[in-house]
Amino acid sequence: MSVRAVVRGVGHYLPERVVPNSEFEKSLDTTDEWIRTRSGIERRHFAAEGQTTSDLATRAARATLTDAGLEPADLDAVIVATSTADFTFPSAATMVQAELGMTGGFAFDVQAVCAGFVFALANANALIVSGQARRVLVIGAETFSRIMDWTDRSTCVLFGDGAGALILEATKGAGTPEDRGILATDLNSDGRFRDILYVDGGVSTGTTGHLRMEGKEVFRHAIEKLAKTAHTALDKAGLDGADVDWVVPHQANIRIITGTAKKMGVPMDNVVVTVQDHGNTSAASIPLALYVGRQRGQIKEGDLIVTEAIGGGLAWGAVVLRW
Repeated sequence: MSVRAVVRGVGHYLPERVVPNSEFEKSLDTTDEWIRTRSGIERRHFAAEGQTTSDLATRAARATLTDAGLEPADLDAVIVATSTADFTFPSAATMVQAELGMTGGFAFDVQAVCAGFVFALANANALIVSGQARRVLVIGAETFSRIMDWTDRSTCVLFGDGAGALILEATKGAGTPEDRGILATDLNSDGRFRDILYVDGGVSTGTTGHLRMEGKEVFRHAIEKLAKTAHTALDKAGLDGADVDWVVPHQANIRIITGTAKKMGVPMDNVVVTVQDHGNTSAASIPLALYVGRQRGQIKEGDLIVTEAIGGGLAWGAVVLRW
């Protein structure tokens, strides 16, 4: 027998304001067709004025608790994956903890940009497998609209705001690839590539800063690294591409999603795609896609899922889990 971290519930929250591509045509030299053909994005959500990352995260958390049939007191830990926390400190996770009325347990943030949710899942899994926690609420939440340079048409049209979450619960498994729960994780980073995707602000500059990206370089790294990390995680689980029911990738760009699926040998019919509706929501994109995939009736109990992401750092990784 072995301990597995099994998904007990899933939830999400998207801000009310929906921004179609056409809205950018008023202020930028761009078109709906240009954005759509290069990224696959048709619309995205932007947080309202005064609406913070921890607000979005808390709403997703409440939806997830309802889905799981649990109370905040049933949780041992809260992990928030984000690069756009409300403050330098405290963590967004402790703010969610307070808003939920959760006075026990512990909470912390994970910052691995677009790969944040994968890194958070791996940390939550480690806490559960090691016996340090029984139930962990894992949230990906971002307000990337706050760090956009609205004059840079190559980046500001790509990102959106939102939050998604799931609850992992310790469950006894047989120790085989047929178990439900997280079966394997693979995490990587390489700080030499900092300059191709970063924010030019922070404590060192005294400003929030704006996102800066060399799109072609990120694209070049993404497909190769994502396919490799997915295969590595599957190997660790004793599985291969033919066993996969669904790939739930980070939703950055439809060309990266299709290129990675092709390299993995997985047909697009087995890939959950939400980029057209959400844009790139960074650490929120995978849990949002998991939620949508389940709502659509795509993801069902027992399905084998591979989720992979790459973000600034560069940081990238994959998680293999059985729903």
